[in-house]
Amino acid sequence: MQNRRKGIIFDLDGTLWDSSEEVAIAWSGVLKRHFKLEISNEEMKSLMGKTMDDIFRRLLPPSTSNAQAMQIAAECCNAEQEYLRQHGARLFPHVPEVLEKLSRTYQLFIVSNCDKGYIETFLYYYKFEPLFSDTECFGHTGKQKGSSIRLLLGRNPLQKAVYVGDTHLDMAAAKFAGIPFIHADYGFEKVPEASCSISSFDELPKAVSEIL
Repeated sequence: MQNRRKGIIFDLDGTLWDSSEEVAIAWSGVLKRHFKLEISNEEMKSLMGKTMDDIFRRLLPPSTSNAQAMQIAAECCNAEQEYLRQHGARLFPHVPEVLEKLSRTYQLFIVSNCDKGYIETFLYYYKFEPLFSDTECFGHTGKQKGSSIRLLLGRNPLQKAVYVGDTHLDMAAAKFAGIPFIHADYGFEKVPEASCSISSFDELPKAVSEIL
């Protein structure tokens, strides 16, 4: 218990799970109804990690009004959460046992650019709620990920913390928040300039112990 004042903050998509296929199914149902559009698994992967505002600016036709975009975004988020609560998604290998191990000595957190309810759906489906001390997301703060990390750290006084994510945006967020970064190289994006990288989730305990 000596390290419980030290924290590990996780990104979600591309770090703990891959929900791109499931979210693409849920969103396509909404997009087909409004625009006769579908989104592929690969397209969804390329969008994950961005803020919801950025995603829908890229995804919807330029003629879409702000009001319509907000309505469609809300419908997509509701559809994805309903689908994920029923079906879950694909956890990366070793996530359950490694989270359990880490939670014995560190406080665990999640900060994501997702909408409200998405992290909660992940925690609910896999019964991970007892393992995590706090979460934050773009849907709550309306802020970029680095600012959301700062908000979470502000209400959870820690001696040290590290952010674990899979993209350049995650690395930039950690730098903005003033904490070290561990790159999940098995995720959605290669970040060769990351100073610390893991190729499998079961490498995380050793990487964290060397940083914290």
